[in-house]
Amino acid sequence: MKKILMTMMLFALMAVLVACGSKDEDATDDKTTGDKTEPKVEETETAEPMVITHDLGETTVEKNPEKVVVFDFGMLDTLDELGVEVAGVPQKNIPSYLSKYEDSKYVNVGGLKEPDFEAIHAMKPDVILISGRQSAMYDELSEIAPTIFVGVDTTNYMESFKENMEMVAELFGKEDEMKAELADIDERIAAINEKSSKSDAKSLIILGNEGKVSAYGLSSRFGIIHDVFGFKAADEKLEVSTHGQSITFEYILETNPDILFVIDRDAAIGGDASAKDSIENDLVKKTNAYKDGKIIYLDPDYWYLSGGGLQSVKEMIKEVEAVL
Repeated sequence: MKKILMTMMLFALMAVLVACGSKDEDATDDKTTGDKTEPKVEETETAEPMVITHDLGETTVEKNPEKVVVFDFGMLDTLDELGVEVAGVPQKNIPSYLSKYEDSKYVNVGGLKEPDFEAIHAMKPDVILISGRQSAMYDELSEIAPTIFVGVDTTNYMESFKENMEMVAELFGKEDEMKAELADIDERIAAINEKSSKSDAKSLIILGNEGKVSAYGLSSRFGIIHDVFGFKAADEKLEVSTHGQSITFEYILETNPDILFVIDRDAAIGGDASAKDSIENDLVKKTNAYKDGKIIYLDPDYWYLSGGGLQSVKEMIKEVEAVL
């Protein structure tokens, strides 16, 4: 009986020793102290999803996306200002102030109106940011990756602009930087309004395109000059249109603006024609704007190709400040 008990105790002791040895093998020796440290358990970070409501629908995207495709140049200049890296852009007609994105390290994702779906699909992007020129392809792009419409609503420019800025700041964790940027923009716009409200000068906004001219009024594509900056309109009945209302040079003389704002589309897209050559003709030279040296050629990079971004809006403000 005693032999049986001794044998059972011996087996029990061996089992304990084996268990302790197994535990020690899982532990890591601390070479400095000789102590045993428990193995670390790797924690996996789960990306935080963000639901974004925009003009074309509702999109769920993970915060801080790494592979970003941008079709809107205003949003591109915003991400550039915030120091956010992008992976793909449409490299044709990139504004000169964003020329660094013509580099081969960025994937060329096609044209503004003709995206290269094959190239975009091969990238496996985390998010695609689009505006009006790509809106008809929203569903097709959404099949590749979460797609967000970031075009600015010109009928409510600043509110739309700020919504876009706050959205992208939250998406990339740049809320503090964006808050400071928007506060500065608000302050500068208030100063412009204070001056423009005291002036009786009437202004007209036109786009020059291969010798043809279109006018833009309140709430239009370039209506920010009237709606936000407070410049009085020479003609308040102009139709609201993305492409503007086609006009003649006789119309410009009849309207007789004190300030004539000009956006040169030919210069923006690299055309051979010059808006100045066609606009500063004998009829326009009779206007108050020409006589007073107030024909203002706005930078088409900011006004035509981009706009609605942190950099472009600040540059637009700067050009209008110079007029006053």
